[in-house]
Amino acid sequence: MIEKISLNSLRFFYYVAEHNSVTLASQKLFVTQSAVSKQIKNLEDALGVSLFNRVNKKLVLTANGNLLFSCCQQIFAKLDDCLVDLTRQDHRKKQLVLSCEPTISMKWLIPRLAEFNSLNYGFEIVLLTGGGIVDFQGKSIDIALRRNDFEWDKNIFHEKIIEEYIVAVRNPRTEPTNTLLLTSSRPNFWHHINKSKLVSSEILSYETMVLEHFYLCIEGCLAGLGTAIVSMFMVEKELSHHFLELIHPPMADSSSYHLLSYHPFYEDERKVMFKNWLKKEMLNSKMQFMETLQCV
Repeated sequence: MIEKISLNSLRFFYYVAEHNSVTLASQKLFVTQSAVSKQIKNLEDALGVSLFNRVNKKLVLTANGNLLFSCCQQIFAKLDDCLVDLTRQDHRKKQLVLSCEPTISMKWLIPRLAEFNSLNYGFEIVLLTGGGIVDFQGKSIDIALRRNDFEWDKNIFHEKIIEEYIVAVRNPRTEPTNTLLLTSSRPNFWHHINKSKLVSSEILSYETMVLEHFYLCIEGCLAGLGTAIVSMFMVEKELSHHFLELIHPPMADSSSYHLLSYHPFYEDERKVMFKNWLKKEMLNSKMQFMETLQCV
């Protein structure tokens, strides 16, 4: 029987029965009234029963019409649920594009991405490196991890992840130098440190060498070029393996890491999952760092 019935005719019938009107049904379906009437007539002919009676210029369902309408309500509701589930599954399989500052990507995030992927959330992170203003639409970026040391658009959705902590480090295997390695990627970094006295006056008196990225400052520090002031999160491995040593403990520099999104986080469960994971991991990283200091 099902092979004789057009799904389109059932859809037209459903809308007419729901609104008790061919006119309203045609408007909802964006077709002509004659097209709706023709589909209803074809369905009645195929079934061999009447589905509507016209009473005082209104359409009223017959007993058979009521039975079919009840079936359509159940079937279309289940079909709609199925289509939504399929859409969600396909959505979760898509890659989530994350923009993140270069050094925090290389030194902190990338070593943890394998662990994130092993949790089988159903999607993968595609990592793009970059800093400052985020071109969400132009580069198809879903979310971005940034420090709040610049002003982003007021319409951008954001959520704080964790405070930034800076440390002063040097290579314990090389002769100390009075050179301080700084990055040009954060233009106000040195001014803020100097003004806020976040590190000792001795360190502040060193001659400065400016390099393009924190990554280069860390590499320069490992090579014995001088002392580097960097984010605590960027030298986690180097400190744990004693490649570098602290010469100034972590200090909050009044900035913090934020996750940014062009659309609300709650609209995409992948963003919520990653945000929650990121918060937990960065907090664990901070706690382990502080616990290590207490043991020293």
